[in-house]
Amino acid sequence: MPKKRFDTGPGPSQRALRVGELVRHAMAEILTRGDLIDDVVTSHVITIPEVRMSPDLKLATIYVMPLGGKDEKAVVEALQRHRRFLRGELARRLSIKFMPDIRFRLDESFDEAARIDGLLHSSKVQADLAPHRGEDDDEDDADADGMNSHPYARPSKADDDETP
Repeated sequence: MPKKRFDTGPGPSQRALRVGELVRHAMAEILTRGDLIDDVVTSHVITIPEVRMSPDLKLATIYVMPLGGKDEKAVVEALQRHRRFLRGELARRLSIKFMPDIRFRLDESFDEAARIDGLLHSSKVQADLAPHRGEDDDEDDADADGMNSHPYARPSKADDDETP
């Protein structure tokens, strides 16, 4: 069996990424210009951080997040209700051969990033880092010239020679 010339791997193709960006920009323009008349949608500023296209470019999953995080589910439901209108508006703005079906999903990456940030600043993680910080105090005095080494790096030979 012949090997494929260009193995794209598990990720999206360049074409899917490009079409996703076109859809994202056009949808952002539709929402900012107020072409959609819905009280729930117009009362929120909605960000579109990502659009994922299916490999055959027939389905676009648009991830949305209202700024402030209020009424997230209501905003997604309102956009889902008006997706036929929004798909028509996309078709008017984009010149692609087939207009993909669209679906809206709540973008949870901001919440996940905040959760990870909270974990990194938790007392348990800080307690794990505390013993390493105590050892670094001596090295910081030796590296007064601003060339601090990484806290987990091995000390160089020059550092060993300087200590009495």
